[in-house]
Amino acid sequence: MPTLNSNRINNFKNSDDYRQHIHDLIPGGAHTYSKGDDQFPILSPAAITHGKGSKVWDPDGNEYIECLGGLASISLGHAYEPVVERVTKELLKGNNFSRPSTIEREVAERFLANVPGHDMIKFAKNGSVVTTAAVKLARAYTGRKLVARPIDHPFYSYDDWFIGSTDVKSGIPSDISALTVLYKSDDIQSLIDLFNQYPNDIACVISEPEKFNLLPNNYLKDAIDLAHKHGALWIMDEMITGYKTAYPGSMTKYEVTPDITTWGKGIANGFSFCCMTGKKEVLELGGIRRTGSEKLFLVSTTHGGETCSIAAAIATMDEFEKNDVIGHNQRLGQKFIDGSRAVIANHGLSNHIRNMQFNWHASLGYFDQEGQNSFGLRTLFHQELIARGILFQGIFCPHFSHTDEDVDTILQAMDESCTVFKKGLEEGFEKYLVGEPIKPVFRKYI
Repeated sequence: MPTLNSNRINNFKNSDDYRQHIHDLIPGGAHTYSKGDDQFPILSPAAITHGKGSKVWDPDGNEYIECLGGLASISLGHAYEPVVERVTKELLKGNNFSRPSTIEREVAERFLANVPGHDMIKFAKNGSVVTTAAVKLARAYTGRKLVARPIDHPFYSYDDWFIGSTDVKSGIPSDISALTVLYKSDDIQSLIDLFNQYPNDIACVISEPEKFNLLPNNYLKDAIDLAHKHGALWIMDEMITGYKTAYPGSMTKYEVTPDITTWGKGIANGFSFCCMTGKKEVLELGGIRRTGSEKLFLVSTTHGGETCSIAAAIATMDEFEKNDVIGHNQRLGQKFIDGSRAVIANHGLSNHIRNMQFNWHASLGYFDQEGQNSFGLRTLFHQELIARGILFQGIFCPHFSHTDEDVDTILQAMDESCTVFKKGLEEGFEKYLVGEPIKPVFRKYI
């Protein structure tokens, strides 16, 4: 196992200066709440200057192994050369035009060739746009209003239909919030009960295919069949699972055909390229060939056809089809899970730091002496990992540039951090934590 730098990272002078000024310029200090200051210990990088492979650097020159890879958007690695080369080649030809670029057909054909049962694709720049567009399509196709989504899944969109169903509903009329109904994920009876409660009213079910637990046999097929039986569409959100559970994702892994699938995160190795794919009879509602039919204004984004991001998506597909990226990533994820379990057990902390989720998205949960989820202990553990050069926010999401040595280094840092965590558990985390604990993103009050 490699030896960690014995000097703890404790210089955040430039990060502190960044923190002091950024909130006067950008609401929340970042453009997604998961990157906000309230999601990290105060002793942490406030920003990143650059990254290469599995490493990132902060304004003070501190180097880290980044565990979550751009909030799971990095599937190959930072500044991954084959992607950068393809993007550069495309940029030299121009990045946006008054008519579609020919590269749009290229990526459409390539992407759809990997998605059985889906005939059409629509591009966008972020996941919220395509999930909202999918909901709009379902409502138009079925003539119904209600959207069903899992109560225990954290995020689908920043738009009103979703945010109005969370605790952070300020600014959203209650009439809109009432149009989203909730069920328990991976629980077919909960979904049956919901359809019985709202007969002929549910336009669609939107759900991630894999989130917290291994799926029961045939769950997805049975759930999709159930939705169709009740006249609703099934929207599979593969923002996170895409290019992680399988290539291209869980719909091929489980051999199911949702009506619409939404994709993003790792499909362009961090570049802003998201899309939805689906059955022609549904997506064609957003087209302009049905002369005389009422028009559905689906997605209209000036930058949706930006050529550099499309080129990144093509280069990412090339790498996944040339190399066993899925196998590499899942092997390292399993090594992290097995190794961290052993480290945690060695410190007698198995009831207090628990492995959750999967080898493609391996997360940890933190629990106090009473077995309650503890943001204080979570923050303390992350503080100690960051001090040892591991930028960790609760999840290890392996990508193709992560190495066995990286995982070994992470595990050694975890071993050392467990010693401090145990003291915090026994004596109170406040004694060892600098600053305030991390707060939930979805909270009613700041």
